[in-house]
Amino acid sequence: MDLDTFFVSCERLLDSRLNNKPILIGGTGGRGVVASCSYEARTYGIHSAMPMKLARTLCPEAIVLQGSSSTYSKFSNAVTDVIKEISPVYEKSSIDEFYIDLTGMDKFFGSFQWSKELREKIIRETGLPISLGLSTSKTVSKVGTGEAKPNNYKEIASGHEMPFLAPLSIKKIPMVGDKTYGMLRNMGVKYIRTLQEMPMDIMERVMGKNGVVLWNKAHGIDNTPVIPYQERKSISLERTFERDTIDVVKLKNILTAMGENLAYQLRKGEKLTSCVTVKIRYSDFHTRTKQFKIPYTSSDHTLISKILEIFDQLYERRVLIRLIGVRFSHLVNGAHQINLFEDTEEMINLYQAMDNIRHQFGQGAIGRATTMDSKIGSMGNPFSGDPPVIPAHRRS
Repeated sequence: MDLDTFFVSCERLLDSRLNNKPILIGGTGGRGVVASCSYEARTYGIHSAMPMKLARTLCPEAIVLQGSSSTYSKFSNAVTDVIKEISPVYEKSSIDEFYIDLTGMDKFFGSFQWSKELREKIIRETGLPISLGLSTSKTVSKVGTGEAKPNNYKEIASGHEMPFLAPLSIKKIPMVGDKTYGMLRNMGVKYIRTLQEMPMDIMERVMGKNGVVLWNKAHGIDNTPVIPYQERKSISLERTFERDTIDVVKLKNILTAMGENLAYQLRKGEKLTSCVTVKIRYSDFHTRTKQFKIPYTSSDHTLISKILEIFDQLYERRVLIRLIGVRFSHLVNGAHQINLFEDTEEMINLYQAMDNIRHQFGQGAIGRATTMDSKIGSMGNPFSGDPPVIPAHRRS
């Protein structure tokens, strides 16, 4: 099951004036990219991951929204709640995509009818359009969902997988990216039918193990199981700059804001981290990362000091920086444990007071003075199963 143009659909639920208009959602800066676009915008040749500058050139009348990760997480959770209430096994593979395993249910229910009723229930209770594909494997179901869009459904019965896939472009197979597509086109393979007619050993010789996997997928063979939903094990933030910078004070202030933001999310989700990672990408795209293991904590001062320490060790080239990021991993459930040798009662009370203010007035309502100009944006709820999407909502 796949929510149709999910970010756009959420925005339209909040503002009906956006209906039937070309909508672009994503970064509005010079290096911003399109995170999502409406079907009206796609008629201009716009697609996800396209530079926003190019998208606005192709469709000057498009309405550009920066989006809200917390809003999208809320709607995604509403859909998840409907699915998990009645589904035997489900996997939330992204903020807007789900796999459901109905194996054995056809003995008691009509699986396709059950799926259609679940889709109708989601639309009725959330107001969001969603498409579904029902088949014998993840690959064929995903392709079927794509063919069913927008806001529709499709069943590919057992034994009909190959005829269904045959006339479609090889780009429809989920694992085929631009590089693989180019390689296959050089081999004269444009449609899945051609791949089905090729011997497996040729694909293996040309592409190794991936060739075998691709050949199997073209034949509708995919034994990948539906993996039950699990909590995420890391949270992270990154910032790509409009202009590459060498301003160390600015960089450290942004890293501090990231640490403060992520530490709050840990406490809010009642999580602790024991691994801090810092990432730097230079203007020449050379990327370096470094991580440190620490005792489990969710304290700002502990995490921020470690972030800055790692940055000082990483930043040794004195070259312009394009991107910086912070990740907390090895997460476990638990509340903050007071360190008898470092934490004071005043410090603990301060964290509680600041968190209460954030709960009431939003994540950006309070913070260190050094982070005032380092706008990071809200992450929404990173422990809902959804990744952070894009910074705080703004319409232009």
